[in-house]
Amino acid sequence: MKTIDPGNLIQPTPNAYGYPLLIKQLLHTPLAVNPEQEIVYRDLKRYNYRTLGHRIAQLASALEAQGVVPGDTVGMMDWDSHRYLETYFAVPMMGAVLMTVNVRLSPEQILYTINHAGVKALLVNVEFMPVLEEIRDKLETVQTLIYISDVPGDAVPSGFAGEYEALLHAGTPHYEFPDFDENTRATTFYTTGTTGLPKGVFFSHRQLVLHTLATMSGLATPASQGRLHRDDVYMPITPMFHVHAWGMPYIATVMGLRQVYPGRYTPDGLLALVRQEKVTFSHCVPTILHMLLTNPAIHDTNTKGWKLIIGGSALPKGLAKTALEHGMDLFTGYGMSETCPILTLAQIKTSLQGDPNRELEIRTKTGLPIPLVDLHIVDENMEDLPRDGKAAGEIVVRAPWLTQGYYQNPSASESLWTGGFLHTNDIGVIDPDGYLQVTDRIKDVIKTGGEWVSSLELEDVISRNEAVSEVAVIGIKDSKWGERPMALVVLKKDKQASEDDIKLHVKKFAEEGVISKFAIPERVLFVPGIDKTSVGKINKKGLRERYDPS
Repeated sequence: MKTIDPGNLIQPTPNAYGYPLLIKQLLHTPLAVNPEQEIVYRDLKRYNYRTLGHRIAQLASALEAQGVVPGDTVGMMDWDSHRYLETYFAVPMMGAVLMTVNVRLSPEQILYTINHAGVKALLVNVEFMPVLEEIRDKLETVQTLIYISDVPGDAVPSGFAGEYEALLHAGTPHYEFPDFDENTRATTFYTTGTTGLPKGVFFSHRQLVLHTLATMSGLATPASQGRLHRDDVYMPITPMFHVHAWGMPYIATVMGLRQVYPGRYTPDGLLALVRQEKVTFSHCVPTILHMLLTNPAIHDTNTKGWKLIIGGSALPKGLAKTALEHGMDLFTGYGMSETCPILTLAQIKTSLQGDPNRELEIRTKTGLPIPLVDLHIVDENMEDLPRDGKAAGEIVVRAPWLTQGYYQNPSASESLWTGGFLHTNDIGVIDPDGYLQVTDRIKDVIKTGGEWVSSLELEDVISRNEAVSEVAVIGIKDSKWGERPMALVVLKKDKQASEDDIKLHVKKFAEEGVISKFAIPERVLFVPGIDKTSVGKINKKGLRERYDPS
């Protein structure tokens, strides 16, 4: 990459304030413009932004009193809550690093990530005490434990420094947050891949602020569809331990939105909060959307106009169509743990609105790059491929918020950034309108008879059968063709279908040229459920091991 030294750097006057891009700067606007706006935690707690500011200061003060200093790592084990929002700000604002613990990993993996991150202080919800007790004597760096409970007066277990609220109330609301280099590490969390040990990714203050501003501007771009605005009511349905809940809590806070935090996810509880708090903007993976749409309470919930970003895995058109029939304004977003995460949003250009079938197609695409994202599809020589909606290549990307490597893993870091672009390991196409469509993960493409079959495209086609509730497609070994697709299908409770029904359904799309004839599955298995990862994605590796052990 060509670089120059133009020799004309700005020379500020001595008293000018350089304004580093620190997370604390995100609080200025909501505290000035909307200090009385409400933050809600289930049916247990309500307070305004002014109180949020005080509680952030009190938490930093409490952590400092427990010996946390700049550069230390603080781990958080909690469900989605106001407390988690407070740690998103207080910990990095004091110069420490927030490590969001993936509580859905196995105890062994949780132990590994806490030790690998070097956590010094660990905040633990009572619900995770059994996990903590299992790993407690193997924690290598943790010096302080802080207890979290929703029950006032709950007894603090032995060995804990105190209870969260009590420690907060002992802290000062006037804690002074310092300035420091905006490239200081702010957060760390661990990827949940299906191979090897979890890998730590990390993000600086500058990266998180820029991701917040770029995603916020991307969401504000459309005239109406998929647009986030200051009157929205926000509720995450993506765990706050996973990629900063897609960065949305930072965005909701800087915009001064009313925020609703649901605690542990249950379909009944989530839909109840949508009804009670008039939620208008959320984000989730397709698995959670499926749970909501199949819950009986959906029929008693007004979901018209509820805006939902769907990410984490491909959004099947069948599932999207059901959501649209309920009046939801859903559209996909794309990114990964390494990208902080948002890279694209599938909002519909005004010029492309009006045709329901075309709109459904766009909503389920991977989307348009948000501001500052430099995204390409390339061949094996890193050469750009045509943006014609047909040429498929690996998606590589640059943006100012991408992780600069894996924590203490230099070899994997170099592989991630080969050639100066971050490699997603996803295959995709870009159409003439600029929309990206991920066609598969490199490791999930099915190579059959000299053709590449996209497991995602085949899943999408099968999902459009009215009897299908969920579907996953994997490649199984075949002596003649190399691999052949196998479809694992969960039927709707009130529907029936046979293996031949599914094959004929796919054959119809193949005859129409929508999908390759090689995509007609070799086998269709009807299963009671489909294995998911800790963040709700289909576990393709686990399914291959179970159904194709060869």
